[in-house]
Order: sequence, then C-alpha cells, then structure tokens
Amino acid sequence: MFKLGDPYSSARRPVVDGMRGAISAAHPLAVSAGARAFDLGGTAADAMIAAQAVLTVVAPDACGLGGDMLALVHAPGGEVTAINGTGAAPLAYAGEALEGANAITVPGIVDAWTQAHARFGRLPLADLFAPAIRLAEEGFRVGTNLAAALVAQRPRLIAGGAESWPLFDRKTGDLVRLPVLAALLRRIAAEGRGAFYQGAVPLAVEQAVVALGGRLGQADFAAHDTVVRAPNGCNWAGLRLHTQPPATQGILLNMSLAALERAAPAVGIAADHAGIELTEAAFAYRARAGEGESLLAEVLDFDPDRALHRGGPRAYLHTAGVACADAEGMVVSSLVSVFDDFGSAVYVPEGGFTLNDRAAGFGPAPNDPAPGKRPIHTLAPALLTGPDGAVWAMATPGADGQVQTLLQVLQKARVEGIDLATAVAAPRWRSENGAVLIETGHPQAEALKTLDHDIRVLPAGDTRFGAVVAAGLQGGIPHALADWRRLTSAGAV
Repeated sequence: MFKLGDPYSSARRPVVDGMRGAISAAHPLAVSAGARAFDLGGTAADAMIAAQAVLTVVAPDACGLGGDMLALVHAPGGEVTAINGTGAAPLAYAGEALEGANAITVPGIVDAWTQAHARFGRLPLADLFAPAIRLAEEGFRVGTNLAAALVAQRPRLIAGGAESWPLFDRKTGDLVRLPVLAALLRRIAAEGRGAFYQGAVPLAVEQAVVALGGRLGQADFAAHDTVVRAPNGCNWAGLRLHTQPPATQGILLNMSLAALERAAPAVGIAADHAGIELTEAAFAYRARAGEGESLLAEVLDFDPDRALHRGGPRAYLHTAGVACADAEGMVVSSLVSVFDDFGSAVYVPEGGFTLNDRAAGFGPAPNDPAPGKRPIHTLAPALLTGPDGAVWAMATPGADGQVQTLLQVLQKARVEGIDLATAVAAPRWRSENGAVLIETGHPQAEALKTLDHDIRVLPAGDTRFGAVVAAGLQGGIPHALADWRRLTSAGAV
C-alpha cells in the first residue's frame, strides 16, 4: 500500500514494527499505556482506550472527560465501523450565543469508550484505565505546551470557575496530581457508562453550567447515545478511503482527494496549488457535511493558473490522535477533543475536568443550532484499506487543517510514491481564512506566490500544521509512525 522505507528513511521519525501491536499517539505516556495493553493481550481497540484515557489526564487542553471521541475500527474480518462519540446541544437551548457555558454539548467520550470496548475490547476497563489512574493519583509533570496553554487561557479558566483545579497556574515541570479525576476514572471502570451519565456527574455538570448562565443539564445526559454505523467511503488511488460519517466533516477529505485524483496535477507546484484550491472548494460544503457520501457527486473545480481566494478553512487548532494496529487484523484511527484549549473552560470540580465548547461548531443552515442537535464536527480520522489486505489508520489534530494535512501526506505517499515517513515529515501548507500558511523550507513557497496565493511563512513545526499519528497492518506486520511535530510518539511490542 505504502512504501515504508528503511528504518532511517526519515530525518525525523522512523516507521516501527511490532509482533503483537503498534501504536502512534499524541503523547509518549499515551503510547506507553497502549503498548502495555498490547502486552496484556489486548486488541487495538483496548490500546486506543488505554492511550486516550492517559491523554485525558496529561493533555486536558486538548481533550478530557468533558469532550468527545471519534473512531474508525477495522475488524479482523474486514468490516469498518465508525463510532461517533459526540453529543448534542442542550434540549433547553433557546437561541443563546454559542459561547462559554452555552457552547457546551453533552460529552461523548465515556459512552464511546464503553461502546468500543463492548464491541472490540478484550481486557477489563480497570486494566485499561490503570496507567491513567496512576498518573492522576501519583502525578505527572506539566509540559511546555500545557503550561503555555494555562497561561494563555487563564482568564477563560477563571471565568469558568477553574481556580480550584490542581492544574490552575501550574508551570513547566511542576508535578500535578488529579485525585478527583482518578477517582472518577476508577468509578467508570467499575460501573461503566452509568458512573458518568447518571447520578452525581450530570448533577455536578448542571450546577457548574447553570451557575454561569448555560442550559446543559441532567436530562441531556440521560438522553445521550453514541452513534455506531458504517463510515463514509470512496475509492481513491486504488485504495478504499474510509472517513467519519455525519455529524463530522470527514467527507470533505473524500471529496478533496477524489477531485485531486481527477485533476491529476504534476508533482510539485501544480499538486500543491490544486490541493489548496480543491480543499477550499470542499469547505464550501461544510455545512452540508450531514449529507455524507451523496456529496461525492458534487464537482469541485479550480483554476490551475491562479488562486481563486475562496477561503473556507478556519483557524482552530486542537485535538489529540491515537492510531493502533494489532497482529490479529484490527486497526483503529481515532481523535479525542474538547475543541478549543480546555474547551469552554467551564470546570466541574466534582469530576476534575473542563467541558467542551463544541457547539461553537454550529454555523449556517443546515448546520444551524437547535435543541438536541449535534453540530458538524471537525474531527476527521481516516482509514485506508487496500486490495492486498493492508490497512492504515491516520489522524491529526488541527480542526479544519485535518483534511488538508492528511491530503498532503496521502498524496505524497500513495500518488507520488514517497516513503511514508518522509511524506509525514515533509513541510506542509495550510489554507486558513483566505491566506496560505506554509512551513519554513517548503520547496513551493515562492512558486505559489506567482499563482497569487497570499503566502505567510511560519516556523517549521508550528501547531497549525498538525501532528500525524499513523498505524497499520502491512505484510501481516503491525506498523506505527509518529510525526516529529508536537509530542507525537510511536511504539510497538
């Protein structure tokens, strides 16, 4: 499916392979938790849950129990299942501005874990949560990025009542313990979804939200469900590309790659220009992403000689990815998120987490807000299957940048034949609010200016260019690859 190269094919990170399984995740401690799950005899879904649980502890700026989870699971028999662990707007929503306490949807991650575990897991949740619980109880060190987010979001955290959070005002290198979060994870492991969607947690959420003028409450938690269904799919470059179905904008990746394949631009400036223009064209359909595969009938066009300045993609950044593969044939692509840094920044002291602000993802009709309605999500993990039995999972943070980052990596790795590690490491562009952000060292930066693109060069590794996690099964061997950007890491056992 992809050319993997030798172990040192990338100046950044090599592709690693394992016997039992392989994992790539947004934080090295999450990779350790996933590898432990494989060592205990767990599946790729077990490894995903273990890794995500750790991320909710050590990366609360990006994800948490107050947020969401989406996953694509390739079962050993070949069936691909999409798990939509997102929530709806409050049933009592009455047209308030979608900000602060009124930007919160029902957190979906916990129910999504229980659904994924029931269908694809093997180990007890207590085993899977053990590394996360230990980190929350015994402590973890605050990293540079988390410390910077705490400084940048301090006013929002104060407004959200987070001054009692043990993380509040912590600096790089500080040891932080989160005993309340540890206790909640332990209850979820013992009692399942009821520990989160019934009783004390919904009551505590309601009290925190209502005190700040919001409407999310216990009735919303009681009505929550996880949507499990088939993914979007299309044929591309001899492979089958699976993406998250509604209510996500994953279909925009299918649309963009299909249009790019039809255009068949030459490698270099033509391919980058076409990629920028076609993803901008796809984002014109974002509000209609709920139509799913039917959007593949829409024709995306562009001018090969000049930029049309259609804008489209917006400036959101956050989320954390986990991709896993096991030797039995299960491959998982997933993302967890609270949307903005710390989500709404509304803190629930009885649970030790902040709540998302995913309702800010509503927009023009048919994606307009309404009571009990899910907004279109930016989360767009991808999974590719090939006629040779190979399967690869890929995901990246970056909100509207997700579609653009994956398009560039897949175009280079599959169409241009560059080995996967080099494709992931290569400098990227990102269309955002009418400008084209581009990493220092990108070979087409100057040439794109001649096509009238508004080029803004940013330092290599800027968070706006994402951080790809990738794992797959190729030749019967589990593989994983981590982007060099952010704290992304990979491991195998």
